[in-house]
Amino acid sequence: MKFFETDLEDAYIIELEKLEDERGFFTRIWDKKIFKDRGLNSDLVQMSFSYSKQKGTLRGMHFQKTPFDEEKIVRCMKGKIFDVIIDLRKESKTYKKWISFELDSNDLKMIYIPKGFAHGFQTLEDDTEVFYQMSNWFSPEHATGIRWDDSGFNIKWPIKNPIISKKDRSYEKREF
Repeated sequence: MKFFETDLEDAYIIELEKLEDERGFFTRIWDKKIFKDRGLNSDLVQMSFSYSKQKGTLRGMHFQKTPFDEEKIVRCMKGKIFDVIIDLRKESKTYKKWISFELDSNDLKMIYIPKGFAHGFQTLEDDTEVFYQMSNWFSPEHATGIRWDDSGFNIKWPIKNPIISKKDRSYEKREF
């Protein structure tokens, strides 16, 4: 695994290394010791999976409030996504800044998202699958989000008129 710093403090792109031969390849997507040695949370307690039927589906911008805030590792397993994270940590040098990445099932990259970040993505292909590993359990009472089109962040989503849930549309503009 190779870790690359991003423009947001404590967030990383992780490039998986593959061992390849005539049959295909093998790669490690999780190693508790490597994460622990890098000072990252290695205590992951939940894994989740999302499937989106249509290109343009937007999920986010989600996060959980303390004490259920969580680190996440996100990987696109099938298809391609435009992935976005926002730093909501008031003490951070990169507070209220966001970055985006394309994650493609063919590129063997993941993103490590620290606690205190909002996360969302838009599918760039039909039949897209995304795998998540989290450091905390889902708590409906602590789960919340930011509007995907909040003018305070002005995220440039690649596909206009997204397919979005009623819940994600209901988030109000927030002041952080």
